[in-house]
Amino acid sequence: MLILSNYPLVAAFAAITFAQFIKVPVAFLLRRKTTWALATSTGGMPSSHSAAVSALITALALEYGVASPFVAIASTFGAIVMFDSMGVRRQSGEQGILLNQLMVDFHTLSKKVVKLSHESMSLVDEKKERHLKEYLGHKPIEVFFGILTGIGVAFITRAILTYFSFL
Repeated sequence: MLILSNYPLVAAFAAITFAQFIKVPVAFLLRRKTTWALATSTGGMPSSHSAAVSALITALALEYGVASPFVAIASTFGAIVMFDSMGVRRQSGEQGILLNQLMVDFHTLSKKVVKLSHESMSLVDEKKERHLKEYLGHKPIEVFFGILTGIGVAFITRAILTYFSFL
């Protein structure tokens, strides 16, 4: 039970778990495609990356004070993580969408231009198509709600750990 006394660590992992779990009902409420696979996927609302680093920063601030070097390190780390989830990873996902559409268009064009024999057509149909993952990063609104989620989870985690006397 020693790990439960590490409040910042518990808060960060609780935020990741909670953010991933609520992606399913949030997608349902936003009338988006909803499957249980969302709970283990990247991207979506809220950002579990932002929730984790926000919970960590909040927990460290509550534990050691805002002027703590731990808060400074976690804040720097958090800014990088959130920027990366909106920037590089988001752009990679958008490129995945375009590349997948190019593959579909190329496949359609090749069927129109080249007349395939019945045998080769069945081979093409049996071949499993490979798609690039499209939802890698986050929109700014997803990061914002991830931040709010992380802050909330940090406070709730502190209350729970205090109640059960782990702190």
